[in-house]
Amino acid sequence: MPDFLNSPSALLFLLVTVLIVAAIAFFMLWRARRRAFASPLERATFSTLHTVSLAAPALREGLSRQSAAFALPYLRTLLETCALTMTDSQAQSLAWDGEADHHTMDVVELAKQVMETGRQQVASHTAIDCGRDDCVVKGIVVVPLETEGNIVGTLGALTDSTAGPVLLRATAEVARYISSQLELAELDESRARLNRAEVRALRAQISPHFVYNALTTISSLIRTDPSRARELLIEFADFTRYSFRSAGEYTTLQDELTNIERYLMIERARFGDRLDVRLQIAPEVLSVVLPFLALQPLVENAVRHGLAGKPNGGSITITAENAGSECVISVEDDGVGMDPRRLRDDMTDAHLSGAHVGLGNVDDRMRSAFGDDFGLVVDTAPGAGTKITLRVPKFRAGIRA
Repeated sequence: MPDFLNSPSALLFLLVTVLIVAAIAFFMLWRARRRAFASPLERATFSTLHTVSLAAPALREGLSRQSAAFALPYLRTLLETCALTMTDSQAQSLAWDGEADHHTMDVVELAKQVMETGRQQVASHTAIDCGRDDCVVKGIVVVPLETEGNIVGTLGALTDSTAGPVLLRATAEVARYISSQLELAELDESRARLNRAEVRALRAQISPHFVYNALTTISSLIRTDPSRARELLIEFADFTRYSFRSAGEYTTLQDELTNIERYLMIERARFGDRLDVRLQIAPEVLSVVLPFLALQPLVENAVRHGLAGKPNGGSITITAENAGSECVISVEDDGVGMDPRRLRDDMTDAHLSGAHVGLGNVDDRMRSAFGDDFGLVVDTAPGAGTKITLRVPKFRAGIRA
């Protein structure tokens, strides 16, 4: 026996390894036998689900030449037709998969009729006879693709047999599946447009409330402390460049905190010793991704609504803690506070009243990005300051800076 096997621990390790390999082999054999004895219905169901899952990612990008070209080969295996094609809302061919692409114009003409009537169209062999001996097409079925009641394109199936009721029903069901994916694509795009609109609204809010005070503060220092004025002007330029950037709906916590430091540097120049800021940030959460401009409005709210009305000023504490699969961020001030009911009403009607629109905006975008469980939590009372807490998942599919 080799020397390394003389120890009991080595023998135990070898025994455990053999047992694991045997267990894996038994599982693989059991799975293979189970597959071998699966019913035809089970195999067909699995195959169909697998095929539609392969086509889904492209269709979720919307209807285009690229998405159609990617999805058609998978969808054609469901219908088992000799060719499958899609057209856009103008009845123009987007992509073709299979044989007999010389029948493109026949499909286009049927697609035009679908766009006009809103109903599927069928052409028999006699109506589309091309006179070619090598052509196998004996029928064409073209059905509409719809989103929210509007026809956005068509799906055309070319068959080497008569276009009977089974093919008509099957083609209609595949078209319904495509339509559902296209509707999801439109919802994704609508949500993205809404997020972009909310960010633009937030930027518009920053402009009147902050820019005037910042420029007034900088101008007051030009004569008395020109080097300080120059430093603040650079920070102000960097702040506005970040706030009005066009890249992405999300950012990292580190980038957001860097921009907040620029904001607070300018506010300190205005408030002087009346503004005390404390940061308690765990280094391991700096790479967490969150909605763009999610924190700056919270800090601005603390300055404007919490401390500006307090004669002697106060302090703001910004914390970011590691909490397992989440990052917990809070912005707390010891300012004047406010009635929780009034704050809730203000946030609900922020789009009408303009009060606390920043908080309502951030709350909406956090819920849109991560779900309703990730909205803002606000603790406040008159004279007791305000603490705003938000939780951010460390990972969420499809969200990256």
